[in-house]
Amino acid sequence: MRLDQLNFNHLFYFWRVAKLGHLTRAAQELHTSQSAVSAQIRLLEERMGSALFTRAARRLVLTDTGQLVLAYAENIFGLGQEMLGRLEGRSAGVTRLRVGSVATLSRNYQENWIRPLLADPLVVLTLESGLLEGLVARLLQHQLDVVLANETVPADPDRPLHCRFLGSQSISLVGPAPVWKSKSLRIPEDLDGLDIVLPGPRHALRAQFDGLCASAGVTPRLRAEVDDMAMLRLIARDSGWLAVLPEVVVQDELRAGVLVKVGQSTALQERFYAITTPHRHRIEALEALMDR
Repeated sequence: MRLDQLNFNHLFYFWRVAKLGHLTRAAQELHTSQSAVSAQIRLLEERMGSALFTRAARRLVLTDTGQLVLAYAENIFGLGQEMLGRLEGRSAGVTRLRVGSVATLSRNYQENWIRPLLADPLVVLTLESGLLEGLVARLLQHQLDVVLANETVPADPDRPLHCRFLGSQSISLVGPAPVWKSKSLRIPEDLDGLDIVLPGPRHALRAQFDGLCASAGVTPRLRAEVDDMAMLRLIARDSGWLAVLPEVVVQDELRAGVLVKVGQSTALQERFYAITTPHRHRIEALEALMDR
């Protein structure tokens, strides 16, 4: 089959059905009948010379050929979505930058990273938060321009990604100023039995901290574990417990003297990465941020 024989309307219908996994839902989204969607997919299968779906338990399941076609359709229509987004931004005389950030990443870090753009009237930002895998999926579908993360993604030839190292910071132990001002503790040696709040198990830092404590035979009294850094900041500020966290999370409370740094561990490091696709549309504002 030649390219000029490929009907992209048929391919678009297939893409929506494959993404939704259901003919009825796809028909509703496309504002047409289920029979019309089925007919479009049958025509595409005839052109392809192979079935794209099989039925299993009243669900549509992609065949091997269907999986291959879907991978290309994702790129084709993902790039189409990106093009429309870029044209919309250009027509308004602005640059649109879509940034995803993993939920365990400090919002203060994210704000510090994008701060150079906050005073630029020609940049419109879209900021999203979520799980790394979900954000990477949106990145691969060209719905995000960059994902900020505190961990890398595994190498996979089927989904090429670039992970640029942005920097790292040591982890601090902070506590309420009335109790801990002018005091210091070693991490983890002095933490045995002390009330403590930690990042949740999904945070890259948590495994490092637990390993340090196990090696030293130290068992802090865990009072809370928190995935969301904004909530961790509030608990560190209001609970009266010690907290192990990246210092940037509580930078405002440290400046205000509400919290004080009680200790720091160079053995515990949070690393920051910008994840992009290798063939992305070049956005000068994004390149400038990553080169800082």
